[in-house]
Amino acid sequence: MKQQFSVKGMKCDGCIKSVKTALSAVSGVKDVVVDLESGKVEIEAVGPIPKHILAAAVENAGYAFEG
Repeated sequence: MKQQFSVKGMKCDGCIKSVKTALSAVSGVKDVVVDLESGKVEIEAVGPIPKHILAAAVENAGYAFEG
């Protein structure tokens, strides 16, 4: 299952790595694709993951989640 959302505050490849690492650690996430230019993030997961869990992972990495 794919889910898309926006993340604000990413400015470089290091930011992409931080967001990918944070989201990959969420149980059920199989893949993370980040588009730095648009700020869009797409995850592929085994099933739906509640937005508050994704938001917590992104925010703990230091970025702003926009569902």
